[in-house]
Amino acid sequence: MMHQFITNFNRKRAHFNHRPFRVGTIVLALTTMFLGAACTNNLEARREVGETNVTAQEVADNTTQLIGKTVTIRSQPLKKLSPTTFTVSNQQFFGGESILVVNATGSATPLPENVDLQITGPVANFVVADIERQYGLNLDPNLLVEYENKPAIIARSIALAPKPGEISSNPSAYYNKVIAVPAEVEKILGQNSFTLDEDKLFGGQDLLVLNPNPKVTIREDERVVVTGVLRPLVIADIEREYGFNWDTGFERQLEVEYKGRPVLIAQSVYPSALEDARR
Repeated sequence: MMHQFITNFNRKRAHFNHRPFRVGTIVLALTTMFLGAACTNNLEARREVGETNVTAQEVADNTTQLIGKTVTIRSQPLKKLSPTTFTVSNQQFFGGESILVVNATGSATPLPENVDLQITGPVANFVVADIERQYGLNLDPNLLVEYENKPAIIARSIALAPKPGEISSNPSAYYNKVIAVPAEVEKILGQNSFTLDEDKLFGGQDLLVLNPNPKVTIREDERVVVTGVLRPLVIADIEREYGFNWDTGFERQLEVEYKGRPVLIAQSVYPSALEDARR
């Protein structure tokens, strides 16, 4: 899903719980249903062939069983090894060793300090020759010798994953970029608008989300991940580009409450981490 979103965004670019996630938190893993029995929110379940929901503990206990399956994790990068490889911290998962991530997205990815990345891709038994052949990459085996025959994530999509407070405190760092924002829904403003809780630990302000094509029903206090593009709130431009048709009262509310603040134009909204990832 994220891979398709980023691809679509790049094509169009010319036109244009209250707790933070811990490093290494498993967000979703190849969901047969983005909602499983462990989730209590009411977002619509979605299915993708070959995907299955797993908990963080299952990842820790059954790493080898994930080989060949796609996972989505949220983690800060630990160490850059080459232009297409880096590690993520995983003290909680995969036996306590750092996890190799191979960037197979086809584009360079910046590795900012103190900002999570959302990484989606299959788990593979890392063999340099096999990965090079399968994904058309050129890897240096000398740099990666310690990861040979160990589990690695072959990233098909990578996105910045800041919290709402991080965004509102420094929006220019994220403008016009694909981001994946994990948070609780703070307030429903309308059918296609809501805010995400800024999380008191990070400060800043709640983040306004405008969703041109809402496909699921959400409610306040639900934990979600919103993927989209951040931009300054210029109501006339957004109405024209996305076909919003707000009444005068709602436009005035946006002007008064959110003028000069960033807005996330949502491409997708889906359930956030499983219950165990909140702990």
